Amino acid sequence: MKFRPLHDRVLVRPLEGEDKTAGGIIIPDTAKEKPQQGEVIAVGPGGRDEAGKVTALDVKKGDRILFGKWSGTEVTINGDKLLIMKETDIMGVLA
Repeated sequence: MKFRPLHDRVLVRPLEGEDKTAGGIIIPDTAKEKPQQGEVIAVGPGGRDEAGKVTALDVKKGDRILFGKWSGTEVTINGDKLLIMKETDIMGVLA
């Protein structure tokens, strides 16, 4: 199944955090924090301004991004847990 986000929405695969601390302690799944980094899988065509003109998004497929801890809506597509969020929920692109 293919998925194409609409308007200014972005489909993101969250990147899982570390399984160990710097000291070597293994972190159980129940104690892990929600990921705040992800990879952009697909982007919508862009939002519309007041004049009706489509404004392209600043992120593109393949970008690694930072987003808020509780941003987006969790969905499962083809068995993968993904997030759909608006571009405004994205804080930045990692270089």
